[in-house]
Amino acid sequence: MIACERSAFYLLLLLTLGQAPLSVTAGKILIWPGEFSHWLNMKVIIDKLIARGHNVTTVTHSATPSVRTTPSPGYNVDIIQVPHTKQDFVESLEKFMNYWTYEMANDSIIQVSLKMKEIFDLIAEQNYIFCQNLFARDDLLEKWHKEGFEVLLIDPMTTCGDLLAQKLNLPFIISLRFSFGNVIERLCGQLPAPPSYVPGVTICHTDQMNFPQRLKNVLFNLYQDLMFSVVVSAKWDSLYAEFLGKPTTLCDTMGKADIWLIRTYWDFEYPRPFLPNFKFVGGLHCKPAKPLPKEMEEFVQSSGDDGIVVFSLGSMVKNLTKERANTIAAALGQIPQKVLWRYTGEKPDTLAPNTRLYDWIPQNDLLGHPKTKAFITHGGTNGLYEAIYHGVPMVGIPLFADQPDNLLHMKTKGAAVMLEYNKMQTKDLKDALTEVINNPSYKESMMRLSRIHHDQPMKPLDQAVFWIEFVMRNKGAKHLRVAAHDLTWYQYYCLDVAAFLLSIVALVTFIFVKSCAWLFRKCCRRTSAKSKKE
Repeated sequence: MIACERSAFYLLLLLTLGQAPLSVTAGKILIWPGEFSHWLNMKVIIDKLIARGHNVTTVTHSATPSVRTTPSPGYNVDIIQVPHTKQDFVESLEKFMNYWTYEMANDSIIQVSLKMKEIFDLIAEQNYIFCQNLFARDDLLEKWHKEGFEVLLIDPMTTCGDLLAQKLNLPFIISLRFSFGNVIERLCGQLPAPPSYVPGVTICHTDQMNFPQRLKNVLFNLYQDLMFSVVVSAKWDSLYAEFLGKPTTLCDTMGKADIWLIRTYWDFEYPRPFLPNFKFVGGLHCKPAKPLPKEMEEFVQSSGDDGIVVFSLGSMVKNLTKERANTIAAALGQIPQKVLWRYTGEKPDTLAPNTRLYDWIPQNDLLGHPKTKAFITHGGTNGLYEAIYHGVPMVGIPLFADQPDNLLHMKTKGAAVMLEYNKMQTKDLKDALTEVINNPSYKESMMRLSRIHHDQPMKPLDQAVFWIEFVMRNKGAKHLRVAAHDLTWYQYYCLDVAAFLLSIVALVTFIFVKSCAWLFRKCCRRTSAKSKKE
């Protein structure tokens, strides 16, 4: 009997241990974060690492608008002074957002290229100064060398994290949602992306492309490759070579990443090939809903059986033009649901009693509320994954960057309706909300995606932490890095092999033709000689 009890106890202990992620001795981790929603993702990982006993140090600059700069237990910050201000940083990003949202559709591809280059040069210049000032701090570099960090986690939204990892001789992990046309993933990470069925990010195609779409996809990838070379590599390659003291490029350095944490999953992605060091962690910030603040809960409950609609255009968009705000508010006033709208701009003239404005809303908790019927969103990845997590169908109003592409994924999967921000009228938004709320197919499609999201062997956040600790335990993950990194472009596509085989075919064809010609001449001579004798 005692033996049976012991066996049962050890079995229970093994099962319990089997459910917990593998751990390492509390270590030191260096963080190179992005801003805004990128920081929110990084912050979730940081909090989890600290909870597991690790000591985290974040490197940021004095103009950061979002990164937490106050130290706390387990969390340290090293701040690099830069000449530009927080306002300068925000204005450069707002310039990018406003151009994409309001003006880009009216410009030619040449005008767009020139304008985007101008904007990206401004953003890159601020980043460039940050990087230069960082590597001018020999005292900090020496301090980090001595502290014995085990891994560096970077968000490439801010360039130079990979360079810092090489300078400190640290393995590093990239946390990434996307790059335009997948250019960084393809060129630096060697991720296969056949243009026949893998649409470039922001081109707004599905994986089912006809001939004109495939042609456009190929040209789009080539255009993004060219822009990467002209705008990014031309500016950064010399700096990378200077600070590393040897010939190198940004892409070569970024390609040395041990793990790429990709912030999506198969609930969102179209089926496509991935590499062994690319790991999905989409929705790592999602969690069960918590109770709402009392006043907000009362407003939600007052909706009765009609329920509520949650409306947010993300952390970066705080204002709209007066005309657009009035158009949206008028549409919201025509639906029976109560609406909670995160909006800090001027109160719209057409705002109805069923709609309340908030400077901030607990978006995850609202989406997880049983009375939530729909989510009006700009299509940012964070909000999109919270909607997937809780199974809430969407009305998408994309504004810039990857947002149209994100919402096209959801529309293709039957979980969203898309509207054009600049062309949308009051009736369009009202009809879209009515369709999404009253047509059960949208809810069913979103619940199917939600089941796929939850049906994983490990939660996305645990997955991210596992691979960070994996790299710490094993001093890197080079065994997962494909040999494609060591090949030239013509070797990668086997063009040298094709050229060799074509040469052989050409040689054999030449010999065959020459032999036939020689035999033909021989035969003709014999026939001619015989005729003369006769």
